[in-house]
Amino acid sequence: MAVVKAPQSDVKLLARLMRAEAEGDGKLGMLMVGNTGINRVRGDCMDFENIDTIRDMVFQSPGGFEATQKGYFYQRARQSEIKLAKKTIAGKRYHPASYSLWFFKPPGNCPEQWFNQWNAGRYKSHCFYKPTESNCAGVYSTY
Repeated sequence: MAVVKAPQSDVKLLARLMRAEAEGDGKLGMLMVGNTGINRVRGDCMDFENIDTIRDMVFQSPGGFEATQKGYFYQRARQSEIKLAKKTIAGKRYHPASYSLWFFKPPGNCPEQWFNQWNAGRYKSHCFYKPTESNCAGVYSTY
């Protein structure tokens, strides 16, 4: 069962985003990027109000993803990433990105806060940040 509506074209968009943002962090890193994206669609809060589809989330501007602006995003989705995207669309969560709305790749250690959001943890090169439940209950809701 999907936690967000996702036609095949959106599944492929999410797969491309996951690959572009975290291929160097392996499958688990890509799954965490997928979690973050799905949380943005489900959250309907903060910078992500009125983000209703995966397409909206992928191409959000401002506040979107660097990969959509730098060119690497435009590589096709491979079957392996499509499988990973389907897992996150189905609601599978991966710590520390379980409730994250943001991630970034700092040059050093992860800051404790980023844009007033708390660090949920690091996986390889990316730090993940989550809102408080009171600021964004939709991210924390169960399926």
